[in-house]
Amino acid sequence: NLRVVFDSCLSFNAQVTKVVQTCFLQLRLISKVRPFLSFSALEKVIHAFITSRLDYCNALYSGISKGNINRLQLIQNAAAWLLTRSRKSNHITPILAGLHWLPACFRIDFKILLLVYKALHNQAPIYICDLLTPYEPDCCLRTFGRNLLIVPESRLVTEGD
Repeated sequence: NLRVVFDSCLSFNAQVTKVVQTCFLQLRLISKVRPFLSFSALEKVIHAFITSRLDYCNALYSGISKGNINRLQLIQNAAAWLLTRSRKSNHITPILAGLHWLPACFRIDFKILLLVYKALHNQAPIYICDLLTPYEPDCCLRTFGRNLLIVPESRLVTEGD
C-alpha cells in the first residue's frame, strides 16, 4: 500500500486534496514554532514535512490537470513564504529561485526524467530498466546515436494518445 488515493478516471483529485490538506495543516503547525528556529533548522523542518510530501509518488502526477498542479504549487509557495519570512505580495519566482526549488510542474518532470536516466544507466531496478527500449534504426539515419527511446503503442485509443 503506497497510501496513494486512486480514483476511477485517474485524475488524482482526491490524492491532491489529501496532500494539500495535510501540508497546510503542517505549515500551520510549523508557523507556530518558527520564531524558535534558525533559518537552517526551519529549512530542514519544511523539507521533512512539506517537500517530502510533495515529492512522494509525484511521478504519478504526470498529466494531471493544471488546477491540481496549481494547488500543489500553492503549498510550495506558502512554504517558501514561511521560510523566507516574505510577504505574500512579493513575487514567488525569485524566492523559489533563491531557495533553489523547482516549481511543482517541473518537479514532476524532473522525477520522471531522473527515473529514465537511472534506468538507461542501469542504476534503477530491473523492472524499470526493462520498460525502456532504445531506438535503433535499421539503416543509417540522422537519428542514429541520439539515444532515443521507442514509444510503445497502446491497445486502446484514449486521451493522450
